[in-house]
Amino acid sequence: MDFSLSDDQLLLRDTVRQFMEAELRPVVRQNDRDEIFPAEQVRKLGELGCCGMCVPEEWGGAGMSTVSYVVMLEEVARVCAATAVTLSVTNSVVAMPLYKHGSDAQREKYLRRLARGEIIGCFCLTEPAAGSDAAAIQARAVRAGNVYKLSGTKSWVSSAGQAGVYLVFAKVEDSSSLTTRHSPLATGSSPLATHHSPLAPADASAKAGRISAFLVEPSMPGFRISRYEDKMGLRSSRSAEIVLEDCEVPAENLLGAEGAGLKIALEALDSGRVGVAAQAVGIAQGALEESVRYAKQRRAFGKTIGEFQAIQWMLADMQTEIEAARALTHFAAWRQDQGASAKGKAASRAKLFASEMVNRVAYKAVQIHGAVGYSRETPVERMYRDARVLSIYEGTSEIQRMIIARDLLNP
Repeated sequence: MDFSLSDDQLLLRDTVRQFMEAELRPVVRQNDRDEIFPAEQVRKLGELGCCGMCVPEEWGGAGMSTVSYVVMLEEVARVCAATAVTLSVTNSVVAMPLYKHGSDAQREKYLRRLARGEIIGCFCLTEPAAGSDAAAIQARAVRAGNVYKLSGTKSWVSSAGQAGVYLVFAKVEDSSSLTTRHSPLATGSSPLATHHSPLAPADASAKAGRISAFLVEPSMPGFRISRYEDKMGLRSSRSAEIVLEDCEVPAENLLGAEGAGLKIALEALDSGRVGVAAQAVGIAQGALEESVRYAKQRRAFGKTIGEFQAIQWMLADMQTEIEAARALTHFAAWRQDQGASAKGKAASRAKLFASEMVNRVAYKAVQIHGAVGYSRETPVERMYRDARVLSIYEGTSEIQRMIIARDLLNP
């Protein structure tokens, strides 16, 4: 078993690391504080190939493996988790579904620009009343001639307001059925905490109906951002609620066939979970490095705190858990590259362990820093906040445990 990175992957890792240290490290704290989206840096990362890592070169991508993709994401998240979210969404749950299910015309119009970083993408599945139960979405689409009219509300949409294309999921129905329905626009004020990518349960097919996927541009009539979330972490990656009011989407912007939307969404989430695991490893690695640096500098009782066994044990546990999560993540990425049928379960294991691990590591990082770790002047405070959502979005830890247990009980 060879766990070493190839020469190309090492070059990728070092290139992205140097970029992040030079371009984003100096501004990451201010971006977080003022909720500034790093548009210029994301564009440059796109020029490096980071927005279309697994997209074939013929469509403008880097044509790299999923393992290379998670190596890149880890390096980005090590410095700025919010930027890693932007890249993860664009790569995993927008560009790849578009490549796999899009027409050549759709690829030509959107995929090339996504892969080059000229635009970024959004994934719009979660709704105020439909989080982990993705099949329960209420957004509706009705065809009227050469357009579909979409109506509904999407919540926790990452990168909203910055994206050039939104992958929106809605149930297609006949126009006659709309007269007997209430408006699908949400009235609830408490969005479910599943962020941009929830997960459907095992019986999803019974409720999925004709869920379909649409490529929506923010300039299309009937599309508007109603509000932005005031989030705990990942603050320079804005999350918003989007309202569709008879949003007019050309019929040629239907991705795949009518009724194939849930399959497209869940397939994308397999890839997305691997990306979240990589984000977790990156944040944890950054927190460990900050903790080691501080433990060598901070002095108490006549010696550095790194000389105390209590600190040493915390650092040792942190590194061991990070390496375990990295191994699970790389294995899940490798399984995805092999096209293995069990890739979903491998992704769930990686996502579950890594997202829980990063919260433990970030907690220890703040503890090692003591009072200063509670200050917004230190990176570990931001990492602590950023880490919390990773066990929630792309399918909560509870959903991942259901997937893993289902495989054990029903082989």
